Amino acid sequence: MRDELNEELTLMLLYLNSWQEKLGDFQVTRSWKGYDYATLNLLSEKGLIDGSGRKKSVYFYPQGVEEAKRLFEKYGLKID
Repeated sequence: MRDELNEELTLMLLYLNSWQEKLGDFQVTRSWKGYDYATLNLLSEKGLIDGSGRKKSVYFYPQGVEEAKRLFEKYGLKID
């Protein structure tokens, strides 16, 4: 339970502190990856974010954005 909650809260914080950035012809959602690397690796393995390499930020996959939004609803939190 604790590990699952840690993953959920990390994804929510990543999304809460994210910004939109143009990457070629696409808009991507990015966030700084100042969180536990083991948790970031799990989120990456689940296909929610891409934080590989020595980059200081992560990119959200579309399903990661949707999952973060779903978690905010799950916990009764509203974001704009």
